[in-house]
Amino acid sequence: MRYSGLVTTRAKAPEKYELFYWPSIQGRGEFVRLALEEAGQRYTDVARLSKKDGGGIDALLAILNGSSPKAKGKLRPFAPPVLRVGPLLVAQTANILQVIAPRLGLVPDDEASRVAAHQLQLTITDFVQEVHDTHHPVSTSLYYEDQKREAKLNAKGFIATRIPKFLGYFESILEANKRGKRRFVLGASLSYVDMSLFQVIEGLRYAFPKAMKRIEKKIPRVIAVRELVAGRPCIAAYLASPRRIPFNEDGIFRNYPELDG
Repeated sequence: MRYSGLVTTRAKAPEKYELFYWPSIQGRGEFVRLALEEAGQRYTDVARLSKKDGGGIDALLAILNGSSPKAKGKLRPFAPPVLRVGPLLVAQTANILQVIAPRLGLVPDDEASRVAAHQLQLTITDFVQEVHDTHHPVSTSLYYEDQKREAKLNAKGFIATRIPKFLGYFESILEANKRGKRRFVLGASLSYVDMSLFQVIEGLRYAFPKAMKRIEKKIPRVIAVRELVAGRPCIAAYLASPRRIPFNEDGIFRNYPELDG
């Protein structure tokens, strides 16, 4: 089966889009998927295709080790997500979004706005890494069960200080934008940063539901952005489709009740 976005008139880019990411988790690839889905850009989620259709894990690994014909002559990526856009092979989530956003109409045209969007996306990247470290604070090569004690201590501090710090920062940006119809992170226009902020809230609600019930009371504008994104027609259709992989305990956002202090 070919996994692709819904086609709308907003998707004007003529290039072929191929996403290479793990087939069973949302992970960092989800930030790219959300942008593509919002723009109505048709794309192929390569590793979710069957092997006979040129997909599967082998296709992803071939891109990473540089053995795929699609990677010939290109800079070999360190890790997924990787997006092939026409002749380009682009890695790193924030970098991918920076490249495709102008093509998809998901960032304003002026340089200042594009720099601001990338800066904010890099901040989200830092936050997502800290989320991951709540369940793997010692080593990514160890199982969660091998570091549960350390994870509980890490998660306690993360909930108490880091979630409020990061989300409070975005709340302050939205507070500064409250004039008129400037409801989004960059002002009046929806950008890929809003989609990424939506994903962060969704993931935190899954991983730390009890903590988020308390924290959300202090970030009403961030939650309002989450609601606006969830109500976008293309996003709503995506969330209701099989293209949206459910959260699970193999991804970045994991629900371990003992960590939800």
